[in-house]
Amino acid sequence: MRRSRPRAIAPTAAERVRSVLAAAHSLSVVSDGVQTEVRRLDGEGAMGHFHLHAPSEDPAVRPAGRVPVRLELTDIAPTPVRERLRARVTVTGLLGAPYDPASEQSTCMEFGQAVLEDGRSRTYVTLQELEATTPDPLATREAGMLTHLLDEHRELVPLLLRLVRPLPVSGVQRVLPVRIDRYGLTLRLEYPHTHRDARLPFKAPVRHIDHVGPQIHGLLAAARRLSHPGRLPA
Repeated sequence: MRRSRPRAIAPTAAERVRSVLAAAHSLSVVSDGVQTEVRRLDGEGAMGHFHLHAPSEDPAVRPAGRVPVRLELTDIAPTPVRERLRARVTVTGLLGAPYDPASEQSTCMEFGQAVLEDGRSRTYVTLQELEATTPDPLATREAGMLTHLLDEHRELVPLLLRLVRPLPVSGVQRVLPVRIDRYGLTLRLEYPHTHRDARLPFKAPVRHIDHVGPQIHGLLAAARRLSHPGRLPA
């Protein structure tokens, strides 16, 4: 009998990189010894400003005088959690000519490698992996959804704590939503000298922004069915 694949409950490194590239409002471009801050990406993300392509296997079609380039992006939590930096993404490659920050055209970049770094690991992502996945459908709306949850429905956050496993130990000072993606919601439990992230997976991955509401309601309904473990800070 053919075994079914286990259901994904968190994004892959490639998905996270694609999502950071899609949701970025700014990035740093380091090329030819010069660092340029690129802001106002006009809702197109980093890939609206740079076009990645695979290196040509034919040396004859490679342009002479190629310029090394490095794109640096940061993934910052939109809520006021402790240690807001969630990840760094670095994409390296080559340009056919020196980078022109004034150009209104997408810059063609020969892909070298992409690196995702967070507090736990460093992961290298290939161009094939990036091309085989899509940005998270919630990536460009995540900040608005999390701040709305915190500003308008703060009282629901302690309710969601009932779903956290293993159960929170005593001493939690503050709980805030820190991430939401197609697979679930992540809460950050802050203690006096440390913190812990707790992931609450959705029943099924979200395929469209309009489908996230029912999944969150599903988490809330599951939390209400559990007995209250005691009062915890919001």
